[in-house]
Amino acid sequence: MQHDLQLRAAARVIYDNVYPPADPTPFSFDEAERFGTVEYRQAVGAAQGARSVLTARHEQLLFAAIL
Repeated sequence: MQHDLQLRAAARVIYDNVYPPADPTPFSFDEAERFGTVEYRQAVGAAQGARSVLTARHEQLLFAAIL
C-alpha cells in the first residue's frame, strides 16, 4: 500500500487510534504493515471503507453544486 500515501496515512491514524501504544499490541504500525498483521489489515479495511464513503459524499456535494 506504499503507493497510496493518503490511504496509508488514514490506515495509520485508524491503527494508532484503535491500537494505542498503551495497549498490548506487539507491533508499531510500520512493523504491522511489514508483517501484514490482522490489526493492520483491519486498519486498512477501515481506511478503504472510510475513503469510499468520503469519496461518495464528496461526489454528491459536487453534483449538488452543479445543479
